[in-house]
Amino acid sequence: MAESYKYPSSKNFKFRELKVYASTEWLADNKKKYRQVFDRYETTYVYAELSFYNKLFDEEDWEINVELKCFSLKKGRKEICNLRFENRKVSKYDSTVFIREGWGNKSEGQFWKKGTYYWEAWIEGEKVATKYFYVEDAGKHAGPGENAYLEVQSLRLYEGPYDDVTEDDRSYFRQFSSEETRYIYVEIILKNIHATKSWQCELFTKFYNDARELKGQVVRLQRVEKRDDLIKITAGWGSNVKGSWRKDRYTAELIFMDRLLSIIPFQVGEEFEEGITPVLLPDRHTPVVLDPETDTNQTFEDVMAKLDGLIGLTQIKEKVWDHAKYIQFLQLRKEKGFEEKEEINVHSVFIGNPGTGKTTVAGMMGLLYKKMGLLSKGHVHEVDRVDLVGEYIGQTAPKVKEAIEKARGGVLFIDEAYALARSNDDSKDFGREVIEILVKEMSNGPGDMAVIVAGYPKEMKHFLDSNPGLKSRFKLYFEFSDYLPQELSRIAAYACKEKGVDFSLEASRKIDEIIVNAFRARDRSFGNARFVYDLVEKAKINLGLRTMGTDNPRGLSKEALSLISTEDVDKIEYQPKKELPNIPVDQPLLDEAIQELNMLIGMDNVKTQINEMVHLVKYYRETSQDVLNNFSLHTVFVGNPGTGKTTVARILTKIYKALGILERGHMVETDRQGLVAGFVGQTAIKTAEKIEESIGGVLFIDEAYALTQSVGGVSHGDFGSEAIQTLLKRMEDHRGQFFVFVAGYPDNMQNFLKANPGLNSRFDKVLKFEDYNPAELNQIALSMFDEKGMVVDPSAQEFLLDYMGFIHEFRDKYFGNARTVRGLVQEAMKNHNLRLASLSKALRKKVDANVISLDDLSTFSKDKEQSIFTKKSIGFKK
Repeated sequence: MAESYKYPSSKNFKFRELKVYASTEWLADNKKKYRQVFDRYETTYVYAELSFYNKLFDEEDWEINVELKCFSLKKGRKEICNLRFENRKVSKYDSTVFIREGWGNKSEGQFWKKGTYYWEAWIEGEKVATKYFYVEDAGKHAGPGENAYLEVQSLRLYEGPYDDVTEDDRSYFRQFSSEETRYIYVEIILKNIHATKSWQCELFTKFYNDARELKGQVVRLQRVEKRDDLIKITAGWGSNVKGSWRKDRYTAELIFMDRLLSIIPFQVGEEFEEGITPVLLPDRHTPVVLDPETDTNQTFEDVMAKLDGLIGLTQIKEKVWDHAKYIQFLQLRKEKGFEEKEEINVHSVFIGNPGTGKTTVAGMMGLLYKKMGLLSKGHVHEVDRVDLVGEYIGQTAPKVKEAIEKARGGVLFIDEAYALARSNDDSKDFGREVIEILVKEMSNGPGDMAVIVAGYPKEMKHFLDSNPGLKSRFKLYFEFSDYLPQELSRIAAYACKEKGVDFSLEASRKIDEIIVNAFRARDRSFGNARFVYDLVEKAKINLGLRTMGTDNPRGLSKEALSLISTEDVDKIEYQPKKELPNIPVDQPLLDEAIQELNMLIGMDNVKTQINEMVHLVKYYRETSQDVLNNFSLHTVFVGNPGTGKTTVARILTKIYKALGILERGHMVETDRQGLVAGFVGQTAIKTAEKIEESIGGVLFIDEAYALTQSVGGVSHGDFGSEAIQTLLKRMEDHRGQFFVFVAGYPDNMQNFLKANPGLNSRFDKVLKFEDYNPAELNQIALSMFDEKGMVVDPSAQEFLLDYMGFIHEFRDKYFGNARTVRGLVQEAMKNHNLRLASLSKALRKKVDANVISLDDLSTFSKDKEQSIFTKKSIGFKK
């Protein structure tokens, strides 16, 4: 920004701006390509543009004396030029006057050298402004597509207020909500490749809408020091008032030294959608995901070295090396003119138990294929049956195609893929449609994708045999064996390093004993690396409890706070899996529960999921397979108020009882208040008591997210986390003896599951309860009237359906669904009773006392401003 100076108000002008540019190209609205940083080898002349307002506009012509002086600060202050404009005529027809002139040489790189410079503007002998500019020298002239200063490392988008968001608090989105978005920020991470000297980085971020209209521009000027490996810049545009972004497609374009660095497309729509937006680079034909979590600069040798660095997996490493060498052989033949009849096959089957490194190796395969030129991105998109199978006819194909497009350029990793082929004679299972689409994609799709399917050996054989074309598409089979005890011990040491703890010599021996015993008693549900990580986590928890039980924990040394002792390991409650009772299926009770479920209005997706689970559990029981070790029956119920979460939880508990999965089949309902106490040590006891009460049944925690939220604005030291730790421990220790259902609103439950690393892994079954549509709300209302022995007449029915459409259209996140409907029914009943009460006894006998008329609904207002369903928001009104 130019530095301005005071001058007498009696002058015929008012200073406007002093700008700098180098290109003589004219832009719209009499503008130039204004910059402050220039490359020596691309610069001929550097121009100053002085502009001022004509106070005698439309009155008379007049004359002015102007000087533009340029100075260098390379070795003290040195004047380069003094350009005088004496008696310059100012026309009365010009409201704004521009004076432009430059200095330099017509040959690039001849006059301007690396350094700091500035222009001064003088009018009538008075200095009115100063503008600095910088000339940088990267040592050579950059050719087309080259950049000798920086390289784009990561680009991500997030939302926030005017004063930005700290790095730890950012959530990254690919789509933004038009109603909730304030500023849209671009988080820019650049790699400094001109690290031999300090230099000035000037970055332009331009936001365009879909019609290519410039919505806004942000210019960032930042000094880059020699020691800086990365350059971090944020640039945002918008308003602190929500709603300034309309629904549309937008791009954010980054410009450096008059060259396009990248284009980041994004959308503004109904809701936020988390994710990293693929960006367009000038030298790439396809969009690329630039995420700092992925090191895009790794070489093929780096990826293979990282693979070799993994603990164990000897056979896997050898097979991956052989596979890579064979691909290189085929590529060499292609270079020499050989033609292969078949494309290089990159689709794989991973067979193995949990925690054996399948997901880790899948990620490395993606990077490996990228470095070998077989994939454009190399990322991994992980899915399972829930992500691919639709809830009703016609929904599966779009879900599968969406997952494929998200994986395009990388790896589509399908965990527990066998769940897509449940039985050979079940033609109604939508999982078969997923398989057919995958076969078609792998056969003649656009390519640029590797499919990796993973699961247990026996089930994966059944999966591959379920479709004639499926097995032929997979040429690579990788069998992940269970880790050996000595490998698990090394993993334990690595886990300690990650968690910032260490074992004493004796404690290390004890851990090794536990690992050996667990390895000997293992079945196919053995967690391998996950089991070891859990051991280390439990030992760390015991260390923490022992430390905080001392008189002065703050006075302990760092070693004391990190060294796990034998005592801490001894308290780990590790024991072999307890034998569970074999209870036969109670078919009458199951039929009753399923009928109750199917009679509920709406929630078709929930019914489908539960019915599928029932069929699958029955199949596993009929084939004498272990249900509890193949299914995680701890469930998350996600939905807005009044969508039937508690009702379905009770029915699901009855279903589990009928299937013989639960001994007692009761449900204990609680919330934060029932689990959290007010004093240290009491929360664990209170939570344990609720768990003991629910053994043999279900513990239903309503508004579970309250366990991870602050109380009174203070989150530090909250006892809710203690309740969660106790709950997670008991869920593992009493596996199969009780199940936990947690319920709450969508956004809050997402935060709840992220609050503790163990929560997500324990709850992998999610039932999503959508808001009821107007027809369903109307059906609920009629059902409630019917329960009260009332009949709604046709005119009232027509109004009621229309009113349900009104409250549904203007609902917000506080909308109560069935609860709201119950309130309306109660209001209608009150109006009905008041109407009858106002009649004489003689007239009352002539009126149908059990008919709800249109008059009984007269208090139902359609005024949006007065509606109880529209909550006032915090903020400023226009």
